[in-house]
Amino acid sequence: MSMFDEIVQRCRDLLELLPGQALAAARARRPGIGGGFAVFPVYAPVEIIHAAGLMPVGLFGAGGQLEILHADSRFASFICSIAKSTLELFLRGEMKDFCGAVFSSICDVARNLASVVKRNTAGQLIEYLHLPQNPDSSRAPAYTRAEFERFRTNLARHLGRPISDAALAASLETYNTVRRLTNELYEQRRRRPESISSAELCVLTRAGTRMMPEDYIPLLRDALEQVRARRGRPRDSVQVVLEGAFCEQPPVALIETVEAAGCQIRDDDLAVGWRLFPADVHGDGDPLGALAEAYLQQSLYTSVRYDRAHPRTAGLLERMRAAGAGAVIFAPAKFCEPALLDYVLFRQTLDAQSVPHLKLEFEEKMWTFETSRSEVETFAESMLFD
Repeated sequence: MSMFDEIVQRCRDLLELLPGQALAAARARRPGIGGGFAVFPVYAPVEIIHAAGLMPVGLFGAGGQLEILHADSRFASFICSIAKSTLELFLRGEMKDFCGAVFSSICDVARNLASVVKRNTAGQLIEYLHLPQNPDSSRAPAYTRAEFERFRTNLARHLGRPISDAALAASLETYNTVRRLTNELYEQRRRRPESISSAELCVLTRAGTRMMPEDYIPLLRDALEQVRARRGRPRDSVQVVLEGAFCEQPPVALIETVEAAGCQIRDDDLAVGWRLFPADVHGDGDPLGALAEAYLQQSLYTSVRYDRAHPRTAGLLERMRAAGAGAVIFAPAKFCEPALLDYVLFRQTLDAQSVPHLKLEFEEKMWTFETSRSEVETFAESMLFD
């Protein structure tokens, strides 16, 4: 097994852990970690959590690792599986070692989930970020900064210690490094897709939501060095962009199925909230103000962030052009209202531009991919041999 394969396998093993297990593994490496704080997709200012001496942990549900025994009694049956398995984690006490969790504006399910979690937990700080819905407003910068300040104040009060601007500025620089390295891996895939598969990149990116950034940065550097040195043959395949998996993440096996069936993923919106800013965010003087400005003006487009000046449909077309892709595969989670509603808008835009597209729905406990493989193979062959 090559060094790169070992890195990827380490990340795969990490993703098999439940959030509490990932926190325990991190604390075994770094006993000084003050605790964990869970971050529900899509975006939260993880720098504030890190500056408090805590480990930000991505809360992407439980995959297929837990049977839903309690959460069904709190939610209707026709909601996304990430909401049910996330609530199940709290109801079973799997999140007891966390100081709390933060949710943000995604959809009605996420809003209600935050409230239900809060009612069913004791001694934990459960926060809901009311992110701005009109970033073009002249009041948006002050409002966003005030919301981040509220989160910092509440977290500091809960912990019983301040979260200084100096600590926050240092955390910004740490996460700048994480984003730079992650973006470089994405750039390597765009320039030389044969050097790293999308399944490998997915695993590497997602692992960063289960590690302290100080441990993640050396791993990213080693992975990037290996990817730059890798040699592979370009293969005849359809070049696509993957869209619609911004919240609940598809099984890695589904990504592998898409690639094995004749499509090469050149860009995606997987774990987009953890790499939302393509440029560095410098916090000299006012780190919260810098974070607010970055969120409003520097964010990658995502379906849960409304931006009238930069429509999502235009963002998708730009992502395609930049990636050198000629088609789109939509991968929404079952019952995901934002992704499924946006699919209508995206489909209309792509049809008007004569861009081929395919929709593949998934859920956490998806374990068989034969139907998806057949659909992707048919889609790819229709383009390759048309």
